[in-house]
Amino acid sequence: METAEFIRVLDQEGRSLAAAAAQAGPDAKVPTCPQWQVRELLRHTGTVHRWATSFVAGGHTSFLPFGEPPDLEGEALLDWFREGHRQLVDTLSDASPDVACWHFLPAPSPLAFWARRQAHETAVHRVDADAARGRDLEEVARDMDPWFAADGIDELLRGFHARAKSRVRTEEPAVLRVRATDAADAVWTVRLSAEPPVTVRGSEGAADCEVSGPAAALYLSLWNRLPLPAVTGDVTLATLWRESSGVN
Repeated sequence: METAEFIRVLDQEGRSLAAAAAQAGPDAKVPTCPQWQVRELLRHTGTVHRWATSFVAGGHTSFLPFGEPPDLEGEALLDWFREGHRQLVDTLSDASPDVACWHFLPAPSPLAFWARRQAHETAVHRVDADAARGRDLEEVARDMDPWFAADGIDELLRGFHARAKSRVRTEEPAVLRVRATDAADAVWTVRLSAEPPVTVRGSEGAADCEVSGPAAALYLSLWNRLPLPAVTGDVTLATLWRESSGVN
């Protein structure tokens, strides 16, 4: 997907998140993030949006900590979220393609990284807002674009879980395969060991466990928003994922 398309998705998902949060109300619990109510969801995502904006707008080339969310409630909190989302979309849209700034996963450029990362950040948290308003997440997955979902799987497996921070480890080496059934070439081979997972695109050798299903269902399940779809082989590897794959 091109950077402009990620920005378009970010724009759409942020608007949808705000609408779902407004419908749910600030006190609604977020079933997919049990420690949160909707107000925490808005504060977290709004803070991340402003944090991302600060790198692209300011050209900062080293890490900056997250800011503190404001102590706002109700419509004022929604307005604050919408303002930060709009600022992020506009900043990414107006940025030079060769803008230099800090980013934390491999990407063709810093701008490509931030557009992709914030599109997925916002999409997953929009799903959280939908869960808070009582929407069936299986239905949500059916409405999601499979190509965008497949890209999100790729970012998670080959980006986040390639880092030393990944806690998905096994004492004995094992191979997990992830296969999207509705997107071409959307297959990943994840080699697990006592070190961070090593993931390649495609089917390489035999797998001890395979998780398969529509790309969007896989995307949301790998982010622990839905149960894993079809699992064959060593189910303990699927359990390991559920228990240890939370991203820090």
